[in-house]
Amino acid sequence: MPSEEFDVVVAGGSVSGLFAARELASRGVSVIVLEEDHEIGTPEHCGGVVSLQGLNALGILPDGNVVQNNIINAQIKTRSSQISVNAANQNVLVIDRRLFDKQVARQAQREGAVIRTRCSFRSIEEDSSDAFIVKASDGDIHCHYVVDGRGIGSLSSMIKGNIIPSAQFEIYAEWIIGDEVEVFFDSDLYPGFFAWVIPIGDGMGKVGVAGRAINVSKSITNFIKSRGDNFSIIRKIFAPIWVGGPIESFVQGRVLKVGDCAGQTKPSTAGGIYSCGVAGIIAGRTIYDSIRRNDPSYLHNYERDWRLMFESEFKKLLFARKILERLDNRALDEIFRSFKSNKLQETIRTTDFDFHSNALSLILRSNVAIGLTKGLVGNEFRKIFGR
Repeated sequence: MPSEEFDVVVAGGSVSGLFAARELASRGVSVIVLEEDHEIGTPEHCGGVVSLQGLNALGILPDGNVVQNNIINAQIKTRSSQISVNAANQNVLVIDRRLFDKQVARQAQREGAVIRTRCSFRSIEEDSSDAFIVKASDGDIHCHYVVDGRGIGSLSSMIKGNIIPSAQFEIYAEWIIGDEVEVFFDSDLYPGFFAWVIPIGDGMGKVGVAGRAINVSKSITNFIKSRGDNFSIIRKIFAPIWVGGPIESFVQGRVLKVGDCAGQTKPSTAGGIYSCGVAGIIAGRTIYDSIRRNDPSYLHNYERDWRLMFESEFKKLLFARKILERLDNRALDEIFRSFKSNKLQETIRTTDFDFHSNALSLILRSNVAIGLTKGLVGNEFRKIFGR
């Protein structure tokens, strides 16, 4: 098969890779996206919860069939306590990630990007000081830059403690409330994470569990059955999630890592539509600047700009995770019982949904939480959260 030539190869049709392709193609840069699966947006790993404000910042207004639901309320629960939150003013949406990714792919294709499915990125070789040969399942591709958006699989050789097994089922069940997200903390059943219910509509939703060293298939089945026997499972997805925060370096020569493989998903929830999408946009724009100025040093602006936006937030989320993972169910119940939900409600009312460390820190600043965690991480807590 004859080789092809593009300015940029994007390895992986993730949302971050697709946004990078859109930005490059819109500026006249030739770019090809290689997706190893048979379909863009498959498998659908995430719950699809995102704010309308975040989508606007990414430059995309979701099609009507992409939006599955609007979230009004959230119930955050432990074994014997719960906090209720009204989220109506935050414009939180549930989207169909398969259709959303296809919409971003359509944007990129309309700008001139080439998208190829069932085509695996296998390796990369230097062709010269400023060029690569990308070895793909469909043949060789000559290029000058590579955007690596292949996902969490490329992180597997890193610290395995930051990769947590998870499962998410799409189900029909009468107990799913149409506009209310539920989150369940249980340090025995879901150590290091939680279970969740994300409604698509009345009686329809995405139900998931994640936790360190658990059998997620057994855990999610038990969780669903604990809510009632009348349910039907219409889709099952098993996928690991990354909660370790950003990797040390996003830029290696003319190769830029984006999305999951750069650790750009939130350490608190493993969500990343916004943070990973922004990474793709910045990466695409900085590659264009590098090409236009014939100066690869501009590539480091990508990492600088992303970290300016997200590093402080991610440090706080990582620390909140560090605390929550050390609390047993008794401590979690005690914190939730002592917390005044009106304080959290006021914080959420003035907080950006895509930057939620303020809400987490408010819970962890409660007198009970401070007392429980002071001996564990007191000095570090004061350094990061300012108390």
